[in-house]
Amino acid sequence: MQEDLFGTPAVPTPTNRQASDEQPGAATTRPTPRAKGLGVRPVAVDETLRTLAGALPQRLRLGTSSWTYPAWAGLVWDAEYAETQLSKQGLAAYAAHPLLRTVSLDRNFYRPLTVSQYQRYAEQVPADFRFVVKAPSLVTDALVRTEDGRGREPNPAFLDPALACSEFVEPALAGLGDKLGALVFQLSPLPMAWLDRMPLLLGKLRDLLHALPALKPQASDGVIAVEVRDPEWLTPEFAAVLRDAGATYCLGLHPKLPPLAQQLPVLRALWPTPLVCRWNLNALHGPYGYEDAQRRYAPYDRLHDLDPDTHAALAQVIAGITAAGQNAYVTISNHAEGCAPLTVQRLAEQVRTLPPLAAKSAPPAAD
Repeated sequence: MQEDLFGTPAVPTPTNRQASDEQPGAATTRPTPRAKGLGVRPVAVDETLRTLAGALPQRLRLGTSSWTYPAWAGLVWDAEYAETQLSKQGLAAYAAHPLLRTVSLDRNFYRPLTVSQYQRYAEQVPADFRFVVKAPSLVTDALVRTEDGRGREPNPAFLDPALACSEFVEPALAGLGDKLGALVFQLSPLPMAWLDRMPLLLGKLRDLLHALPALKPQASDGVIAVEVRDPEWLTPEFAAVLRDAGATYCLGLHPKLPPLAQQLPVLRALWPTPLVCRWNLNALHGPYGYEDAQRRYAPYDRLHDLDPDTHAALAQVIAGITAAGQNAYVTISNHAEGCAPLTVQRLAEQVRTLPPLAAKSAPPAAD
């Protein structure tokens, strides 16, 4: 059963870099800017997108990392709005798109959000929308960093259970309630000296996870997930810590980690488990390629570098996990292929083409 659920069939690999004008849905003309004060309105969605959304597994929630991009005009917005206006008023329009049923609140990584901020987000989305929230670096980074990202000194609050509860889990749970989907502890890259102390790190992670409050019944679909940036974490011992605490592994599609297929043993060890996946950066840019991706992809209005292998492998995992009655949260960055909403659409189309798994190969769906 697990091989059926997590299999990654081989597919032909076309040339990765393709001209942007070959991509379906790429904006060819920029919509007229809309005057301030009128509010952000969603784009008029083509009926084919609604049909596509209706064909997807109900337990699958696709979305992007944030929503504040003016160049998504014609894809998500009806016109071009300022980034500041989108930040304040764009979430409701984003959630009106039939394929966008989750979003990653990455801003929480830099400064913890308050209960009232979470509440304002929850009020702007429909009842079946779920948030993926990234834990603050206060507790997930082993180093205190300078403004340019360089490690300055050890972080005494790294993996601190009390701070993880008070600064992250408790406010998110209180503010988002049943619209909370996944709380993701993304552990930043560790100094080499720390990687040699993995048993100690696993002990600290175990203590943190066991100290967290239960998400249910306030968040019926809520799940705690751990994402890493160092492949040294990906061991049976790491999976055992997650399983013992009732947490799951967040598939991190990032060039600092092995390809998706090589991360699947962790999910197999945790089965049955929900899927949490964050597609962060196209592998062709390398492990430190965010600036390169930003220069190439901005303003993020079209696809540039297609990654069909990742689409095929991820779609197979999504189909297997949702058919087995588990939820799937998949959020995608503009840095994955150049335009996150269009990558979401491509992935949705890939999922739709897969035949349903035989009923005998998966447990029945949860109520």
